Amino acid sequence: MMNKLLVSLFIGSVMIGTAIADDTIDVPVINPDEGRIGEVRRVEDPTEFKVCADPDNMPYSNARQEGFEDKIAALIAQDLGKKLSFQYAYYRQGFLRNTLNANRCDVVMSTTSDNDTMLTSTPYYRSTHVWVYRKDKGYNITNWDSPDLRKGIIGIVGQSPASRPLADHDLMGNARPYRLQRDLHLPPSFLVDDVVKGDIDVAVVWGPIGGYFAKQSKTPLSVVQIPEYENINVKGKENWNISIGVRRKDKERMAMINDVIKRRQADIDKILDEYAIPHIPVVLGDSIEKKAREKVQGEKVDKPM
Repeated sequence: MMNKLLVSLFIGSVMIGTAIADDTIDVPVINPDEGRIGEVRRVEDPTEFKVCADPDNMPYSNARQEGFEDKIAALIAQDLGKKLSFQYAYYRQGFLRNTLNANRCDVVMSTTSDNDTMLTSTPYYRSTHVWVYRKDKGYNITNWDSPDLRKGIIGIVGQSPASRPLADHDLMGNARPYRLQRDLHLPPSFLVDDVVKGDIDVAVVWGPIGGYFAKQSKTPLSVVQIPEYENINVKGKENWNISIGVRRKDKERMAMINDVIKRRQADIDKILDEYAIPHIPVVLGDSIEKKAREKVQGEKVDKPM
């Protein structure tokens, strides 16, 4: 996302059959012909709240329904009086095509709020990228100019938003890049794990990943929010509104979800806090495309004739 986010929460998916180690977990097997002309297609059940989810991507979700998105999905389903179910697929290339857009499920629990491939809800939280490092390092990192950032190896997902300020502050020589597309051989915690092992000194990760796995770590870790950078360079945007997504035509479903978010925001915040998910006040109408347009327009105004 980005692991699960790093800007767009969708790097797609590889469909799964028996990829989960625990044989007691029932993971649906996808029929590649489903939805084609003349082939079977799922008929939506109005009593069901069916979520498209990753079976092994904590802290968001897993096949045991232990993630914070699983808990929020359960809260919404309970509030709506619907039965909760899941269609599992890995967040990799083709995720939306093979799940939501194939009608195999109806709800994606998180995406950036300005994602125009779906109809998105009112944002239910806003988070940011963070620095994670061992407390016994004695570092004091508050911004990209902090001297301690030059003392060690900085682990960062290549092409993630935070790579822009990293480059702007001449820190690429300290960087250890990690691949953007999720490696299914690595746990979602891999960057934080490398901090604990000492393979890297500072990890730059999306807040939910950093906050959750730092809380789980037996080695005390510091989690520091990275200051917003979009006013300097929009490509380095650190703070993102997060929404629930549905198919663009599903306006009635979205209206019901928005009603639940409005009624149950305090309960949603409580779940986020239980999972140590860093969250800051939502900025309504926030859009990277809007910021980019404003930046271009501002440059035109400032340019001398």
